[in-house]
Amino acid sequence: MERRPTVVHQAPVDRTPAGKATAGQARAGGARSARLPRDERRAQLLAAAQEVFVANGYHGAAMDEIAETAHVSKPVLYQHFPSKRELYLALLDSHLSALTDLMMGALNSTDDNDERVQAVMRAYYRFIASDDQAHRLVFESDLINDSDVSSRLETFNKAFADAIARVIAEDTKLPMLEAQLLGRGLAGMAQVSARYWLETDGNLDLDVASDLIYRLAWRGISRFPKET
Repeated sequence: MERRPTVVHQAPVDRTPAGKATAGQARAGGARSARLPRDERRAQLLAAAQEVFVANGYHGAAMDEIAETAHVSKPVLYQHFPSKRELYLALLDSHLSALTDLMMGALNSTDDNDERVQAVMRAYYRFIASDDQAHRLVFESDLINDSDVSSRLETFNKAFADAIARVIAEDTKLPMLEAQLLGRGLAGMAQVSARYWLETDGNLDLDVASDLIYRLAWRGISRFPKET
């Protein structure tokens, strides 16, 4: 009797280009981002971290959730940021650098001090309007009393206030120490009022709000007489 070969039936195999997962594999393993240049990957991770930090606070945020939000594996996340703390500080540095550039740009945009005050107030309000998550992360974090965080905030506040103070001292001929106090006052006025404006949820127009604070600040600072 002729012996027939034994046929073994196997499950169908998905044939895909080398290195690419099938749809089923993607669903099983979780969607992962394609390979990105280092700078783009870093920006992606920072954006995901910001979302998680703002939603849960620093202490409530987990690296697992940040990796999941960024659609990367934890090893990829740790390759760029060895710890949650380093990730938070990198995010803080990025926002403070952007805000510093914005404030200095407004201060240097004109030689007219009236227009300078207006430009600074409007720039600050527009910063938090364009990215209120960044503002909350910088100024409302549950890590704000940490020494590394507070020192970074103080460096920013000092640089901002000192830049204002130099303009005030030049225009009013006040001693630098007095001008620095006024600079701190104006910087604080921008920060506190803008944070309150954020809570109005758009019920007060941005330009109207920033113009109100600008007029309050300018009517005060412009009354300091120059030395005759």
